[in-house]
Amino acid sequence: MKLRIKANSVRIRLTKTEVSKLTNEGYLQETTVLPGQSFVYALKSDENVTTLTIVFEDNLLTMIVPKSFTTNWYNNDIVGLDAWIQVNENKKLYLLLEKDFVCLDETTEDQSDNYENPNKAPVERMKKKRKYRQPKIPKHSPD
Repeated sequence: MKLRIKANSVRIRLTKTEVSKLTNEGYLQETTVLPGQSFVYALKSDENVTTLTIVFEDNLLTMIVPKSFTTNWYNNDIVGLDAWIQVNENKKLYLLLEKDFVCLDETTEDQSDNYENPNKAPVERMKKKRKYRQPKIPKHSPD
């Protein structure tokens, strides 16, 4: 489970195994050990929610996803689910839960459990055809 927090947005990406576990067990949790304490984040499916939401209690960040969404998520082509939630009078928080795709660029990260990238075929064709050409300079007639 990959967590990305940037400004007022929280994104979680899941591998195939993690999507399957969320579907079957309804809960995923990861821990990052830091000096002096640990940061714990989780993903929970809940039949009582209708939209993506998040809570931060007792040093645990939990994104909550509607169970109706996770039921067939492993087997369908839906990439993810997102939502804006109001956190106070003036601020909103953007939430995004999505399947983790194989990167199109080269990486050393193990991606064997990621979903096939839907943009792979066009990029592969581009790589094969990639050639560097000199730009054509228009000929100007002397004035």
